[in-house]
Amino acid sequence: MIISMTGFARSEVHDSFGQLTCELRSVNHRYLEPGFRLPEDLRGLEHELRQQLGRKLRRGKIDCTVHLRVAHEAERELLIDEAALERVLGRLRQIGSVAPAAHTVDLVDVLRWPGVIRDDAPDTESLAGACRALFARALDELVASRTREGAHLRELLEQRCTALEGIVTAVRARLPEVQSRVRRRLEERLAELAATLEPGRLEQEVVLTLQRLDVAEELDRLDGHIAEIRRVIGGTEAAGRRLDFLMQELAREANTLSSKSQDLDQTRLAVDMKVVVEQMREQVQNVE
Repeated sequence: MIISMTGFARSEVHDSFGQLTCELRSVNHRYLEPGFRLPEDLRGLEHELRQQLGRKLRRGKIDCTVHLRVAHEAERELLIDEAALERVLGRLRQIGSVAPAAHTVDLVDVLRWPGVIRDDAPDTESLAGACRALFARALDELVASRTREGAHLRELLEQRCTALEGIVTAVRARLPEVQSRVRRRLEERLAELAATLEPGRLEQEVVLTLQRLDVAEELDRLDGHIAEIRRVIGGTEAAGRRLDFLMQELAREANTLSSKSQDLDQTRLAVDMKVVVEQMREQVQNVE
């Protein structure tokens, strides 16, 4: 099954605490490498979210960003810790009784004392529950996005397989003519040395040269690799690593085909094959 490693998902929720947004971005990577940027109040969820992500994805560099915008931040209620305020004021009265001439304390300074004003932060459990649900929804959307992109990649790989088949067919069709031309060329060259060759040596040299230049085995292996690619992209298992290996095999056969070429048209076909294989290799780099 073809699943792309490229995708994007964004999900948000509005609640009493304000607006919570989750964005997931995925790009290709050799392994699964998640990265999280969470608000301070949600840092404790990172391990849980990593495990949740690992159950859905196998490869890719995943950037997860969660934003929290507290509701009506400019109009937040001023909550005073009465006990903390009383402690501060008690100390001030105590100091005033000892040093009556001391400077009068500004009430704003009293409110600035740590702990006097309580932050009306959202309930931690409620916020964590909302983040879990939001992340699960964004993750499902990311999986769907990568699956859609994977379907497109499968179409492209199928087209490249068809192009390779056409090249293999064209090379195979030229083999008789190429072999005949090579034989004539060798016979002409060796005929000049016929007086110094042992009986039967001429034919032996022709056969050996044709064997070295024969590409029938390479074409057969290419047929096998193309069939295996089609099987892999049509299967249900993760295909990325196996396709990586098959791309290496295709490139090896294309290089051998080019190195054995004794015909201009065959050389051009080998170059065309290399171009198609490179296109496939770039596409396969994005397959999970």
